[in-house]
Amino acid sequence: MDFLPIENYGVIGDLRTLALVSTTGSIDFFCYPRFDSPSLFAAILDPQKAGFFCIQADFQHSGTKQLYLPDTNILLTRFLSDDGIAETTDFMPIFAEEKPSRILRRVTVIQGEINFKLQCQPRFDYARASHTTERDGESVVFRSDGQLSFVLRSTIPLEISEGGVAQTFRLKAGEVAWFVFTEDSPESRKALVAEDLVDEFEKTAQFWRDWVEKSNYTGRWREMVNRSALLLKLLTDREYGSIVAAPTFGLPEKIGGARNWDYRYTWLRDSSFSLYAMMRLGFFDEAAQFQRWIHDRLNYDSPQGPLQVLYATDGGQETPEIVLEHLRGYMDSKPVRIGNAAYQQLQLDIYGELFDSIYLAAKYGDGISIDDWENMKRILRWLADNWHREDDGIWEVRGGRKNFLHSRMMCWVAFDRAIRLGAKRSLSGPFGWMEETRDAIANDIYTNFWDEELQSFVQYKGSKALDAAILLMPLVRFISPSDPKWLSTLAAIERDLTVDTFVYRYRYVDGFDGLSGDEGAFTACCFWFIEALARSHQTAKARLLFEKMMGYANHLGLYAEELGGSGQHLGNFPQALTHLALISAATYLDRALSGAEKQAWG
Repeated sequence: MDFLPIENYGVIGDLRTLALVSTTGSIDFFCYPRFDSPSLFAAILDPQKAGFFCIQADFQHSGTKQLYLPDTNILLTRFLSDDGIAETTDFMPIFAEEKPSRILRRVTVIQGEINFKLQCQPRFDYARASHTTERDGESVVFRSDGQLSFVLRSTIPLEISEGGVAQTFRLKAGEVAWFVFTEDSPESRKALVAEDLVDEFEKTAQFWRDWVEKSNYTGRWREMVNRSALLLKLLTDREYGSIVAAPTFGLPEKIGGARNWDYRYTWLRDSSFSLYAMMRLGFFDEAAQFQRWIHDRLNYDSPQGPLQVLYATDGGQETPEIVLEHLRGYMDSKPVRIGNAAYQQLQLDIYGELFDSIYLAAKYGDGISIDDWENMKRILRWLADNWHREDDGIWEVRGGRKNFLHSRMMCWVAFDRAIRLGAKRSLSGPFGWMEETRDAIANDIYTNFWDEELQSFVQYKGSKALDAAILLMPLVRFISPSDPKWLSTLAAIERDLTVDTFVYRYRYVDGFDGLSGDEGAFTACCFWFIEALARSHQTAKARLLFEKMMGYANHLGLYAEELGGSGQHLGNFPQALTHLALISAATYLDRALSGAEKQAWG
């Protein structure tokens, strides 16, 4: 077993955790019981050490195809050869009540008589803990001291080998075998009943179809927009309403490089953008659930200020960063990190993104509570005294704090949205100090971040560098998309940071971000650029680039964090920020192409 391209994976999940399934039929990533829990399978990071659960047709010469059943997160992997056709269907049931997560795998032969290889080799606690494997009746039980135990059951006899399950089995046309991997319990040891498993499949399919039918999007690229929405839902924790930035850790932004982070946490920025996307598509229940999660964050200060950059899915404030020295890393990309030290950073832009999401939720849903409004004013009082500070910025650089334009602009958004919200909901003031601070920030940006020689806004005060985060200026209504200063900035970004439809976050300068090596094009920025073009009335160009970006999705319509020079996917996969940027660009561009640009701007 060796490394597969990152894009050769699909995802299944149950709104508590998620698994990556390769085109070869191997589950190569799975954490339990939550997104940010230790891994049981992580072969995507180390095929020999980190664990996997593989079922594949034993063909010498074969091809595979992988697809989602329409409007669901149920994944089908098809094996094709001259010997016949076989399919593996993978899904995780979503229970109304609290039950352990279950991975269900159904193997069936369409034509021919086919041998299959089965290997289930869990590795506990990020492959740091040893385990035992034993049979208990028809169950195979995996145990590790101090860890939860797990059970594999099947409708065929299972054979223990090499500390796991390793065997071959044979099915002929029309025959079906089921496999269930779950936490050990008396319930999980019961004999499998095929009819019950079929019922779980049908209920899971109906759950996803019922959910996606709530979307109000009927425009162009509907299939891609719905797939992005289905992914964002998969990345949402059902209990807490929080949204993880990506379900994986350690996947590199450059092969062999050191930019390998853990994204299994809730960033206020990404979650707020996800909220925009959900509301834009009509998923107001998810917006309300996330607002409840936000409510709790407003009540607890962090050491860096009233809010912090990221949280654990349950709202925990500490995510200490640890290096897993024993893991090889994807394609020998080290270090492999779990946890994320960015929780200790100061990133002032999060206040704007959070307040924008609160404003939109209150505008299109229920009003804000008196206590939350008082907390917002308390936070704004702190921000009024701190907006001018240097910070670590949206890209979480580790090369020293600077006065970043994006951070300053989003501080402006925080005050602007609070003023709007107060006016629309007749909330208590006074508002004069908010207006004074908002205007002071705007004047500072226009005075200190505009470079007359470049005819562009710059990344940070005193620099000549550009930054793709500047593309958000018209998207957050800071500047008119037809303002000459904006149009020349857009042209400068296109000249310096783009290659066709690829957009880079910034040009690598040694020492700037405290890390060695460069990275790929940032996929979310690609969609920000497209939307910025559309808002600036360059709709034909925006459409062409959007269609080209669709071609860089993987076979299932999913995107990783970045794209390499040959179009390969890089970084953690799949990434929420990319898919919500896709939704935003698609919905605006569709309306613009339909002649509704004025409405789309409002």
